[in-house]
Amino acid sequence: MDLSFPQASLLAVVQGLTEFLPISSSAHLILASEVMGWPDQGLAFDVAVHVSTLLAVVIYFRRDILRLLLAWIASLFSRRLDQDSKLAWLLIIASIPAGIAGLLGQGFIEANFRSATVIAAANLFFAGLLWLSDRLGSRSNPLSQLSWQQALCIGVGQCFALIPGTSRSGITMTVALLCGLNREAAAKFSFLLAIPIILASGGLQALSLREGSVGDIDVLQLFAAVALAAVVAVLCIHFFLRLIERIGFLPFIIYRLILGLGLVLLTVS
Repeated sequence: MDLSFPQASLLAVVQGLTEFLPISSSAHLILASEVMGWPDQGLAFDVAVHVSTLLAVVIYFRRDILRLLLAWIASLFSRRLDQDSKLAWLLIIASIPAGIAGLLGQGFIEANFRSATVIAAANLFFAGLLWLSDRLGSRSNPLSQLSWQQALCIGVGQCFALIPGTSRSGITMTVALLCGLNREAAAKFSFLLAIPIILASGGLQALSLREGSVGDIDVLQLFAAVALAAVVAVLCIHFFLRLIERIGFLPFIIYRLILGLGLVLLTVS
């Protein structure tokens, strides 16, 4: 890992800010290397930021996670569903499509789609889709009204997050809004859905890290990056959930359109 401490710190802040906002964390990490001329952050750093974002969502939703886990275990024995066990099963259902897509297509996408052109196109297209969903969706249903069919649709939508620039949180919130969830419910389901996918992708990267050569690793720098990204991500989740019903998605849509157009100009110049 050839990043300096300030570079690693800035990337950690970017990761913490963008992982759960609908603006694509992978796009910003890739662009930081390409636009600013920095060396690739390397696999060790990728694993570290996965750990940080997983820590953030687990810390913030620790009570919900424990309640959902206990309810899910109880449902295995009682074969009856309450709201918590139902939500736990819906999260499992929604995680399956992206898990399969990641195993089958991650390598191909990593080799062929990590470019500024792809990021620009994805930002423009999915920003427009988020705007349409926010305008056309009823935005009236709480999380308790989500069906397994709708959860599966959200899970299928999450598969598109493999394309850099799509935004995992952005596409899952987009589909959730189209399914009629209100903004806060769409955001919360998206954040909880991040746990299994981050755990799976981070685990696969960790296996690659163990098996491959990663060069010199500054352990202190990695721990600092993990802590910084986790703190920023927790704050980001906290304020996003409290403000989203008031501010809506328009600021993020405008930002993504500006980013996409800027990248188009950058690639053609």
